[in-house]
Amino acid sequence: MKGLIMDYPLTTNTILEYGNSVFHKKKIITYLPNGTRHEYSFGDMYKRCKQLANALTHKLGITKGDMVGTFAWNHGPHIELYYGISGIGAICHTINIRLSAQQTEYIINNSEDKVIFVDATLVPLLEKIAPLFETVECFVLLNAPKDFVTTLPNTLHYEDLLADQSEDFDWPVIDEKDACGMCYTSGTTGLPKGVLYSHRSTFLHATTIVAPNAGNASSRDTFLLIVPQFHVMAWGYPYMCLLSGSKMVLPSSNLKPETLIKILTEEKVTKANGVPSIWLGIYEAMKKNPPKEKLALEEYLVGGSALPMSLIENFEKDFGIKGIHAWGMTETSPLGTLCRLQPNHDNLSYKEKLKIRAKQGVAFPGVELRIITDDGNRAPHDGKTMGELQIKGAWTVSSYFKTNNHESFTKDGWFKTGDVSTIDEDGYMQITDRTKDLIKSGGEWISSVALESALVSHPKIKEAAVVAIPDKKWVERPLALLVFTTPQDKPSNEELISFLAKDFAKYQIPTDYVEIDEVPKTSVGKFDKKEIRRLYAAGKLTMAL
Repeated sequence: MKGLIMDYPLTTNTILEYGNSVFHKKKIITYLPNGTRHEYSFGDMYKRCKQLANALTHKLGITKGDMVGTFAWNHGPHIELYYGISGIGAICHTINIRLSAQQTEYIINNSEDKVIFVDATLVPLLEKIAPLFETVECFVLLNAPKDFVTTLPNTLHYEDLLADQSEDFDWPVIDEKDACGMCYTSGTTGLPKGVLYSHRSTFLHATTIVAPNAGNASSRDTFLLIVPQFHVMAWGYPYMCLLSGSKMVLPSSNLKPETLIKILTEEKVTKANGVPSIWLGIYEAMKKNPPKEKLALEEYLVGGSALPMSLIENFEKDFGIKGIHAWGMTETSPLGTLCRLQPNHDNLSYKEKLKIRAKQGVAFPGVELRIITDDGNRAPHDGKTMGELQIKGAWTVSSYFKTNNHESFTKDGWFKTGDVSTIDEDGYMQITDRTKDLIKSGGEWISSVALESALVSHPKIKEAAVVAIPDKKWVERPLALLVFTTPQDKPSNEELISFLAKDFAKYQIPTDYVEIDEVPKTSVGKFDKKEIRRLYAAGKLTMAL
């Protein structure tokens, strides 16, 4: 017997309508690429979404199921594209602006984008490869002056596109299981793969991460969205903020630490998101030049890679700002876990609490996790037994776009993340490494993530990346690449070995250290260990400090 409940649509239109109905006075603030500040309300944005819907339908000929690309920074018009495109039943394809030209060309042709909305400052990246696009009919320029010159064919200006459009539009009836958005993986292990999000998955993800145990968002908050809108829909925050009535602050290309601190200060931001490297830069800039007044910032949410325990501790100790750990992937829409302490942790020491906060956290309602060991068994929740992390849930990918490759999925329907993890008795998951980045030395596993976290806690080290290198005796040994806080004052190999010996067995400790200016990173700010291994194989890393 089925329940007698209405079949209410879980769609992005439902999110938009709710945000406009309840929070139409709340603000969206953008710091544009040219540095100017623009402010308007949720209600203004709502009207422009309807103008956009009319323009897409009547001017550009976009119909249900069409793919529409965005190649843009974080700003108000990009938020409008999120809702306007999916609102008419088309698919908002956010294209990663930091991929190579070859990857971008592949993604646009593979997705069959019909129209691409592109920021004026990013136009040169597309001009080089535009002749290779097979399905793109026109380009719409965002934040471009009237006299803007480009070699892109068939261009329109965004404001001209909306100018004569009605603010009235009746949203079509959309099946909540229809696609509303798409992102591609960063392609670090082959060609990028498309992940197609449904209206239902997007709605459920957004309503879940609003909760106090998750994003902890309310109408009293001001959120700074540093995570790019082209990266897994900015972690779902543009949807969450409309549901919670949180003010949105969008920095576009203004991502230097000093500029972000200025924005945090001026807008009285209470919460923010971003990858660890962003927050490391902000912390160092604040240490060097402390703000004259205490920031309103209460906490920052971090994902993409591990948040070092030392950064959590230092940010909180020096500025009273909490670091909140989360984990997810493009394939999980993206947030799958988040780490907040529970009442049973209250009596722990600060150091013991830090160890828990450095974990990736517990699964959200609607998400299940399991650890599978090398022998194919399910690992116990003991916080020690490592294995591959697998996930299933209401916003987890079931297959990739346009591919029959099922290697990433188990026979019983779980997605294989490629992360090596543990889960403790309270359900807190901790990533110990990627399967391809684990180091096996003399038959024993070594976690590169644990070594990196320990090394970066050294006061003279700014960044640390650890990879496996071949070894005649032990098969593999760890190699540490280090960026120093002050290159004139570097620790010796012996000092580093002694420093790590407090927490690691002798066989786990690197004996080889390389000084570098910056750790190579992927398009979304993660350490690019594939590139590091390539540099080592090519003999481009000097082994002595």
